Amino acid sequence: MKTIKYAVFLTACIIITQTLKAQFSLTGEFRPRTEFSHGYKNLAYENQYWSTITTQRSRLNFVFQNEVLRTKLVLQDVRQWGSQPQLITNEDYATSIHEAWAEVFFTPVFSLQAGRQELNYDDHRIFGNVGWAQQARSHDIALLKYEKNFKIHFGIAHHENSDLTNNIYDGPDAYKDLQFLWFNKTWEKNSLSLLLLNNGVPVIENSNQVTKYSQTMGGRYSKGFEKWSLASNLYWQTGKHANGKEINALNFLAEISLKNKFIAGYEYLSGNSYDKTEKVYAFTPLYGTNHKFNGFMDYFYVGNHINSVGLNDIYLKYDWSKEQFVFNADLHYFASAGKIAKDSENYFGTELDLTFSYKIHEAVSISAGWSILFAAESMELLKGGDYKTGNHWAYIMLSVTPAFIK
Repeated sequence: MKTIKYAVFLTACIIITQTLKAQFSLTGEFRPRTEFSHGYKNLAYENQYWSTITTQRSRLNFVFQNEVLRTKLVLQDVRQWGSQPQLITNEDYATSIHEAWAEVFFTPVFSLQAGRQELNYDDHRIFGNVGWAQQARSHDIALLKYEKNFKIHFGIAHHENSDLTNNIYDGPDAYKDLQFLWFNKTWEKNSLSLLLLNNGVPVIENSNQVTKYSQTMGGRYSKGFEKWSLASNLYWQTGKHANGKEINALNFLAEISLKNKFIAGYEYLSGNSYDKTEKVYAFTPLYGTNHKFNGFMDYFYVGNHINSVGLNDIYLKYDWSKEQFVFNADLHYFASAGKIAKDSENYFGTELDLTFSYKIHEAVSISAGWSILFAAESMELLKGGDYKTGNHWAYIMLSVTPAFIK
């Protein structure tokens, strides 16, 4: 009997000890957002009515971690209000998996993270989770990670159809094969990142599927000073486009942030010109959080403006916060990098973005924004619509992020 009691006691101690070493959390997110549009992404036409839609993202986030293992499971439902009948079955509207991955630590500094996961690197220009979009972005990928005095991540992904008798991929993803190597070193107020990305897109040639590979290489450097900081991006793209042409494209960004909350910057994304067709000169930011960069009205690189005339973006931003209040004002001057047409101007227009947020509680906040585009005639040539018509976009969003278990 004593032996049995001792065994039970020892088992309970082991379970309690293991439980104390492990961490588990269950959190949620409820994010309905109403948007008002009269010229969002494309110029409005004369006499066009405003449109109003409400979308919602709902999530359950499961995270477990101990000394040798870290896992995450994110269940997600994204819907537009009114898109489903009130008496709905779950057959056609099942919850999706946004993230489902496990990270195994072979040593405290070397690990393998595999599964469906978000990729967020540096300022999210090339890899970002597109968190503003209700559905966001995640990848089916494996990462080898070394993190100590510096960080090195090696990622690899390969996509196929479920039929093992062929080597064909016609699925929904943007690539069939992807490999990247990312290096990062930070010290004091400085940071340096380098990225090498090999992106393989499947295309059909002569009734056979082949993979066209493009390479993106470059990085980001930032340096802090006493009263201001500097950040810069430089990326070059080469290789083969899906249309078979060679790529020669460039992305450059320089940004100065002052302690008084002002940010001034310039970004260049090379583009094609009507009179230069021998190569693809248009830079593609691939899998970045593009809504973050070139105006909140999403005229550029948010599911659009790919393989087009590129962009020059000169911007000034102001960020003010006090207690629970945050106010932001962004001003963008847009012009094409390539030539649209023989007699057209490069100037696209100027956009003003105003956003406001108020934190009601640690887990509750409300935000709103209003944007207006003062478009030029060249924008009409590119996007259609009427550049003289007022182009506006606004939103109001509630964000609730409860922690059910910590």
